[in-house]
Amino acid sequence: MVTNVYQEDMEYISSAEGIDWKLLAGKTIFITGGTGLIGSTVINGLLYANNKYKLNVRIIALVRNLDRAKGLFHNVNAGTSLSFIVGSVESLPEVREKVDYIIHGASPTASLYFVQHPVETIQTAVKGTKNILELAKKNQVEGVLYLSSMEVYGAPLTDELILETQGCTLDSMTVRSCYPISKRLCENLCASYSSEYGVPGKVIRLAQTFGPGVSMNDGRVFAEFARDAMHKSDIELQTVGTSKRMYLYTADAVTAILTVLLSGKNGEAYNAANSGTYCSIVEMAQLVAHEIAHDSIKVHVPTIKLDADSKFPPLHHLNLDTSRIYKLGWRPSVGLREMYLRMIATM
Repeated sequence: MVTNVYQEDMEYISSAEGIDWKLLAGKTIFITGGTGLIGSTVINGLLYANNKYKLNVRIIALVRNLDRAKGLFHNVNAGTSLSFIVGSVESLPEVREKVDYIIHGASPTASLYFVQHPVETIQTAVKGTKNILELAKKNQVEGVLYLSSMEVYGAPLTDELILETQGCTLDSMTVRSCYPISKRLCENLCASYSSEYGVPGKVIRLAQTFGPGVSMNDGRVFAEFARDAMHKSDIELQTVGTSKRMYLYTADAVTAILTVLLSGKNGEAYNAANSGTYCSIVEMAQLVAHEIAHDSIKVHVPTIKLDADSKFPPLHHLNLDTSRIYKLGWRPSVGLREMYLRMIATM
């Protein structure tokens, strides 16, 4: 089942409409965050398409842990198409090969890390992104894509669709804001490098993304719900669960990333989400209890007032407008129920 899920996803990515694979023929792609959930799926998708279409693509992945990277991709038929550089974006090692495209996805993702290490969260984002943009400038790349987050919109409280041009509602004195505020600054760095130096920078604002490859010990809410369903344990919410947001399947995120990288407009941002997944945290918990655990577990909702240093973002309704990326030909295909089933099959 696990092999089937991965194989299906790779075939789906390589067959996606809106991606002109010929543009990558003979190119070298530099990827940061290559051992993360999204980055590793991007690499696997590129390698699969490379073998399928004989593209002669070279992938260079920046990784912190070489052993982990080799273990993660040991079953991949990469040949000489994939190589690793050990280091971090904050102190970027020398990249000696000529790079044609860059996908910058290196970023902390755990909310607890944000509140325990806010300074490091900011430094990784801002210094790392500046280093990547300098690399893009030096190589005169054909495209560089920054992976941002829907959290940059802050905490709107209506269900109105959120356009890419909308401002944000973020409290700059709340420690957890280090993550979305630093993401916003990185977006502006991309726009600024595009304007001042002609670097072809683009931004994609991803909804919360999950699917195959999520580890059993992942601390994010979707993984917690999945574990509860697998272990037949009641779901104990840590908040009242009224925040609403969209979600995105990993393979759909990869097709969105490659679509924007190759077809997006320089200096612009693109929302990427599956509009059919828009729901509250408690509604998602109820879906898992009912459709994944087949009503064998219950959902318990507490009454909690979050303090200013909470690891959780403030109450929000993040209903993203995806019409801009739709104009590039991209469409998501996997809904919330199937996202859970396919993730659990690989946990």
